[in-house]
Amino acid sequence: MEILMAWRNVWRNPRRTILTILAIAFACLVLIFMLSVQVGTYEVMINASVKTRTGHIQVIKKGYNKDHKIRQVVSDPESIAKILDQTPHVTAHTFRANAFALLSSDLRTCAGLITGVDPERESKISNIVHTMRKGRFLKPSDTNTAVLGALLAKNLKVNVGDEVVALGSAMDGSVAATVLKVAGIFSSGMDDYDRSAIQIPLPHFQEVFYMENAVHEVVVTCDSLWHVSRVKESLAAALHPKPPAEPTGQDADQGLVCLSWDELTPGLIQSIQMDLGGGLIFYAILLVMVAFSIMNTFVMAVFERTRELGTLLAIGAGPGRLSKMLVLESAFLTLWGITLGILAGCVLTFWFQHTGIPLGGAEGMLKQYGIPGLIRPRLTLATALSGPALVFIITTLTALYPALKVRRLTPVDAMRAV
Repeated sequence: MEILMAWRNVWRNPRRTILTILAIAFACLVLIFMLSVQVGTYEVMINASVKTRTGHIQVIKKGYNKDHKIRQVVSDPESIAKILDQTPHVTAHTFRANAFALLSSDLRTCAGLITGVDPERESKISNIVHTMRKGRFLKPSDTNTAVLGALLAKNLKVNVGDEVVALGSAMDGSVAATVLKVAGIFSSGMDDYDRSAIQIPLPHFQEVFYMENAVHEVVVTCDSLWHVSRVKESLAAALHPKPPAEPTGQDADQGLVCLSWDELTPGLIQSIQMDLGGGLIFYAILLVMVAFSIMNTFVMAVFERTRELGTLLAIGAGPGRLSKMLVLESAFLTLWGITLGILAGCVLTFWFQHTGIPLGGAEGMLKQYGIPGLIRPRLTLATALSGPALVFIITTLTALYPALKVRRLTPVDAMRAV
């Protein structure tokens, strides 16, 4: 009975009902779309970062990410490559070795980070190959050839075809020295990296720094960010099997760890958290506006129907029954608004997820750094339901105020109301 009465009461003032439903629907639409845009933006930021430097996952010696000592190596990377070839959701992997060195040109000397890379495998993972400003990327046949970050090349005052002398410390403690010919200059868009980065072929790096077949990083990329944790768990289990009790084999002796992109780039996580915090403030303001809209609707409903409610109380309707009826009216409005908002929000998000949101004048600038010029919202179950769930909670709590107010009505005073 209360359900039927509540449904009829909702449509006693159709204009106000429709406006309230549209307000709830609009709030849900905005929350779904904006949350999806934020997730899509974060995905672009993360992919740009991992494709430039870290990859989605790295297998390294325990402690290497905190203290980059040249002796902390992965001594048998090929055994890990065999595991990765059998691991689902892994799209590519490569090997890298790093060493700090003194770099000298004819005019300048400065410090830099030399990275030995496998040119063929690196091109499948890193976007450095797509950010070359001058010259070309490394080839498998290259030996003492290098590509430099644009700011490092500027500091050294070198160009394509010039030579750079590198002087550092080898793995065995001896002096490592080589003359490198600049084949190309890249600009990743990350100033700190472009200011110090120089890449050379991995075999030449291992020869100069007496690394033999060892590397410092096994870099892995996955087909999706959502599969990173699964791949990491699978890889960690393969590298560190529980039985037998005594570690045996090459992998067990290496003391290797698997780190995901969020553990390798804590600064990026902090940036995302700050941006998300700013977004939450906006969402909170939106929810407050919706809450006041709902409260206004039901306070006005109680005010306009005071005599009617007093009459119902006088003929025996209990305050609890009337409160229940008002809560049901709120639920009808909220559910209709949320349903409409979810449908509209999902359709709008799907549309822009397919077409993308162009970044205007920044599109060309971002493309030169390997970042797509379109932001594509990422619709997930969390982005589709978390906003409407908050709207439902807020509107339900807001509707409790007029429902509780009915309990304080007395039949005589209510029936005298104008």
